[in-house]
Amino acid sequence: MTEKPKLRVGLVGAGFMGRCHANAFRSVSGLFDLPLDPVAEMLADVTDDVAVHNAAALGFNRSTGDWRNLCADPTIDLVAVTAPNALHEPIVMAALKAGKHVYCEKPLSTTLESAQRMTAAAQAAGIVTMVGFNFLRNPMIRLARELVEAGEIGEVVSFRGRHAENYMADPDVPHSFRTDPDGGGALADIGSHIISMARYLLGPISHVTGQSRTIHKTRPISAGTTERAPVLVDDATFALIEFETGAVGTIEANWAASGRTMDLSWEITGTRGALVFSQERMNELLICKGPGGGHTSGFTKIEAGPSHPPYANFCPAAGHHLGFNDLKVIEVAQLIDAIAGKQNPGPDFQEALEVQKIVSRIALDCQSPKTRAL
Repeated sequence: MTEKPKLRVGLVGAGFMGRCHANAFRSVSGLFDLPLDPVAEMLADVTDDVAVHNAAALGFNRSTGDWRNLCADPTIDLVAVTAPNALHEPIVMAALKAGKHVYCEKPLSTTLESAQRMTAAAQAAGIVTMVGFNFLRNPMIRLARELVEAGEIGEVVSFRGRHAENYMADPDVPHSFRTDPDGGGALADIGSHIISMARYLLGPISHVTGQSRTIHKTRPISAGTTERAPVLVDDATFALIEFETGAVGTIEANWAASGRTMDLSWEITGTRGALVFSQERMNELLICKGPGGGHTSGFTKIEAGPSHPPYANFCPAAGHHLGFNDLKVIEVAQLIDAIAGKQNPGPDFQEALEVQKIVSRIALDCQSPKTRAL
């Protein structure tokens, strides 16, 4: 058997998403027939000691306490960026300058201007980029788009989307990169996910208006301290949106939603039916066909199974369920195919920039004088 060419991966960051990336690169070759063989080559972290520890834990051959060394290393083919959002631009720019393919976690950057610079640099470099909107990899989401495009629910009239979690519901959760005014807040952090989902399902968004709220006005400056500092970002943002197709709807981003751990959910209503999905039941898609009425009308559950690619790569039986980490494995498989020359399914930097534009426009509207009072 001919040995496949190697794809040597450098990973920046070993936190929650870094570990998710590492798992995907370790697992993907056993689940997908890929043209390249990914190798976990180097991990960069905050110090040399931390990097050594995490590289050993996550199966990387080498480590460094300076991401600049990783980006400049001539053996690295792909740089995966899971560092805090404010570091995305300098890391990505260094990787692009060195001619590396780039796999960046969402959001692409902290400001629209930064995302524009990164996208322009990627286009000039002519390399493959992908941004980690991994919820789009769910076979049920792919099926939903196919049903919409096939006209199964008629002309789409409205969209109601929400990404709500509770990880900032406690007012004593300390400040972090997520609450940094330079690109932090619920809208940028998790709102980008539901915006990317809306665009994937229904296409470009043409008009937005928004309103935000900071629920907890202060937070501890760090863990274990009683000293508090003001919160200058949103805990919850609500937006009215209109798609280029004429469909209208709402989007909510809320990271202080008590009781919600992963409510990435949406409902699409059409003239001949509707679709409903929630990431809390990520292996199910609900469909209603027809206008309703009658004693047997309502939604029918479609359960994920081998007939919904690429579910069968993981399990031959329906109802056994994919999980969050499996979505990242699917994303990595598509990334490797793109690097090998197959069509890039995205989202690439250009698509992530479009999401950033919507985030920025909603945020700008939230900051404008409130002229909507009755």
